[in-house]
Amino acid sequence: MFLLTEPSDEAVATFIASQRELPFTYSAVGATNSKPPEGFTVDHNRVQLGRGLQRYERAIEALKKWHQFDLGWVSIVPEGVPLEVGSTVAVKARAFGSWSLSAARVVYVVNDDGPVARFGFAYGTLPDHVECGEERFIVRWNRDDDSVWYEILAFSKPRHPLVRLSFPLARMLQKRFARESLEKMVKEVNGD
Repeated sequence: MFLLTEPSDEAVATFIASQRELPFTYSAVGATNSKPPEGFTVDHNRVQLGRGLQRYERAIEALKKWHQFDLGWVSIVPEGVPLEVGSTVAVKARAFGSWSLSAARVVYVVNDDGPVARFGFAYGTLPDHVECGEERFIVRWNRDDDSVWYEILAFSKPRHPLVRLSFPLARMLQKRFARESLEKMVKEVNGD
């Protein structure tokens, strides 16, 4: 949904309520946990956050609070949505002088405590999203070398007609989001 002004909290609540029970817009639900489907643009970005259990725990807390989206021009609304399967949110973004709301639902949550500990989640697009696809946000702590990583894996294709017409601009915004999300997590975890 594209808007000329920033949506109010009431408008966000109405928007999410209208999407909450609707199906995902793609058939490969959960594919960011295995192999992304054909016919989508795949993006994989990652950054080392540092080393040690403390940084890993900080990264988990940041993901639980959706902080990887707190970028100034994009955010998750409403605030405080619990990170659990079925939670529905909207990505609120401001770009090129307009606002957009895009509906998404949490598909799965990962919480593994193996030799490489992993925590994260994926969300998938709902009918009123400008894109079609799925995005996974995950942090890993490799106990062998003590390194902590944050990664984003997404597969997508344009859904809204304006996004299809302006595909190069949409790709530019996707790449900007990934770059800034990585930077945000580095700051969150390292206290900068």
